[in-house]
Amino acid sequence: MDLHTFLFLLPIVLASLTLHELAHAYVAWRLGDPTARQEGRLTLNPLVHIDPLGTLMFIVTALAAGLPFGWARPVPVNPNYFRRPKEGMAIVAIAGPLMNFAVALACFAVIRHVEVSSQTFEVLRQAWIVNVVLGIFNLIPVPPLDGSRVLGVLMDNATYARWVSFDQYGMVVVFGLFIVFQNQFSRLMTDALLFVRDVMDVLVLA
Repeated sequence: MDLHTFLFLLPIVLASLTLHELAHAYVAWRLGDPTARQEGRLTLNPLVHIDPLGTLMFIVTALAAGLPFGWARPVPVNPNYFRRPKEGMAIVAIAGPLMNFAVALACFAVIRHVEVSSQTFEVLRQAWIVNVVLGIFNLIPVPPLDGSRVLGVLMDNATYARWVSFDQYGMVVVFGLFIVFQNQFSRLMTDALLFVRDVMDVLVLA
């Protein structure tokens, strides 16, 4: 990715990360948990959501690897407010990736149906990639990623409690695996992008 495209893409990425976390906060609030709202996370202000290290990771992976991904500050959620804590956490968790897929679909629809300049096309294409990667990456079922909370619905309470206790180690494991198996990860992500592209083709052309 060239620097010019990256500079145009960066605001879209910040917006995508913000919308991801806002989706978590909004769904948690609608399910009865006021924590995120009380801590000011029910907002479109990106400064409230952005994590410096996660943003740096996006910059490095975008410019160096061409497969950009990063993360924002996790939204605080208290499952004790939910009538069914595990299920509530799963619903809150899935909201973030679904938001990214929705943003990706909007970018894809513009690419398919609107005549734009080559520069705009490339920015939208990269924005599509970023949001699909964010959606897929966060669905990896490893704590503390969103996919771990979705998988947790299938666990009994004791197993789930042990499962979420790995939150503090999970990202180290994820990035360790990414470094060791970078080529395999890139191939899998490329295959996933092609699959999502085919699905979205059906949705926007139907």
